[in-house]
Amino acid sequence: MTDPIMMAQMVSGAGFIAALDQSGGSTPGALKAYGVPEDQFAGDDARMFELIHEMRVRIITAPSFNGKKVLGAILFEKTMDGQADGLPVPTALWKRGVVPFLKMDKGLEDEANGVQLMKPMPGLDDLLARAVKLGVFGTKMRSVIKSANREGIAAIVKQQFEIGEQIIAHGLIPILEPEVSIKAPDREAIEAILLEELTKGLDALTGDKQVMLKLSIPAKADTYTPLVGHYRVARVVALSGGFSCDEACEHLSHNHGMIASFSRALLEDLRHGQSDEEFDAVLGKAIDQIYTASVVKG
Repeated sequence: MTDPIMMAQMVSGAGFIAALDQSGGSTPGALKAYGVPEDQFAGDDARMFELIHEMRVRIITAPSFNGKKVLGAILFEKTMDGQADGLPVPTALWKRGVVPFLKMDKGLEDEANGVQLMKPMPGLDDLLARAVKLGVFGTKMRSVIKSANREGIAAIVKQQFEIGEQIIAHGLIPILEPEVSIKAPDREAIEAILLEELTKGLDALTGDKQVMLKLSIPAKADTYTPLVGHYRVARVVALSGGFSCDEACEHLSHNHGMIASFSRALLEDLRHGQSDEEFDAVLGKAIDQIYTASVVKG
């Protein structure tokens, strides 16, 4: 059963979702950007995940990180299973008014038909059941579109909705994330096809099922407005997709109804060596900027 208070916050709250879900492949880069030398974790996965957990705990326990502007946070599985302030991380987040989500995909297949589907997810039902017990509200899963190949895009959307149905069966809200590469030369054509395919998938849902959508900021502003207003969509959020924070916020501010779900753009100026006061000031500045782009539209 979906938590009605969390659901109300996600549907109509003013703010954005923080993506704190770097996994094994992207963790080394995240730590380097944070100012942790590679020789502190190279070849030692346990130490690497310990360091990234310390970074994430520092973020979610910072004074500026709370439900006034941060509506939700997407967690890596190991972060979900960890603790912050002596509490399970999902509990600690919700205590601060931030709705917890889980990144549950296992990475991407090789490219075919211009897209990368998600890899198989063995043990998914067990993972979802554990997430429910820990108080997680929803999940996120990512696949990638690189060219305007209708067959490939249709396959991406089909896979997202099929697994989304499995997630809904556990009482969780799925965030479907068919990312469009911002480097694709035919982005507008991709986005037009994606809009059609997502609309078909939404129209095929039954009962009272709803999903959230996490989409690349479109090349043409307000391309996804029909999805924002679709009765099967609880919220449409945007990934930064490789844009800097300034670039992502500028583009997002022209897309009505879309709020941010940024990762690198949120964390890009945070450094391991900053004092707690400096760290919170830098984080607070980024939160304010992303919040404004999410709620104030040009």
